[in-house]
Amino acid sequence: MNRAVRIHGYGGAGVVQVDQIDVPAPGPGEVLVKVQAAGVNALDWKIRQGYLQAAFPLPLPATLGIELAGEVMVVGAGVTGFAPGDRVMGPLGRLGAYADVVAIAADRLALVPQAMDFTQAAALPVASLTAWQALRAAGPLRPGQQVLIHGAAGGVGSFAVQFAKAAGVVVVATASASSREHVLALGADRVIDRHAERFEEQVRDVDLVLDLVGGDALDRSWQVLAAGGAIVSTAAPDIAGRAPAGQRGLWFMMVPDQQQLSEIAALVAAGSVRSTIARVVAFDALAQAIEESHSGHAPGKVVVDFTR
Repeated sequence: MNRAVRIHGYGGAGVVQVDQIDVPAPGPGEVLVKVQAAGVNALDWKIRQGYLQAAFPLPLPATLGIELAGEVMVVGAGVTGFAPGDRVMGPLGRLGAYADVVAIAADRLALVPQAMDFTQAAALPVASLTAWQALRAAGPLRPGQQVLIHGAAGGVGSFAVQFAKAAGVVVVATASASSREHVLALGADRVIDRHAERFEEQVRDVDLVLDLVGGDALDRSWQVLAAGGAIVSTAAPDIAGRAPAGQRGLWFMMVPDQQQLSEIAALVAAGSVRSTIARVVAFDALAQAIEESHSGHAPGKVVVDFTR
């Protein structure tokens, strides 16, 4: 049996369904993974709705999900770094993680630290790598710079606050009032209530805006940039076209990086970096978790446990 959470067409929550699909065979350089847990991402909802058809053209039906954690079942030709029984995690670099058994390129996987369980591991790949890479997409961070992070309480944002603070920059974050203490505990120097306050009235000369939410927050962010500053957005593929004359806007997509994921996982396992799980849901609740991913939730990342 190989359950898969798929869409056959675009639309609301009702288009998500569980199908039985064939168990794949690993190709050269791939491994077959028995999925134990997977991270839930806002990208799932955007793809389901059809908002990203231009950026992510899909042959339908399509299995959703972009990151997983589980056990290696079979190794394909040419794979030397993994063996059956290894506990692994990683981003697919494509869709297809929401299935019981998934074939994935071995070079996108990292070993799960011994002290970490599968639900913890599934929360890491996309969020941590996106945060690490996006903060550096417009250039190196320098101590003393000012960075503004929109959506700082979410899975990516929670890592971004920590990584930015570790780089020696001043971290200003926008988040809901209920998430303020969480974001401060991660290292933010200041948290602005995204519902009750106008950040553009309170902050100026920002060297980098990391936009994880898009919409109105992104549109207002051009007002706060310092000369030579930039906005990096994970939420707006059309940001370059929306940038006012003379200002820089970059759309960012995470790139799988086995070594970087291993290093971050080691930091999390050692307690040097905090990974926050908002909640763990059962497989049967995954469609609802996707539906809720666009409306906000408790701080951190939602994970689906395939064993529940």
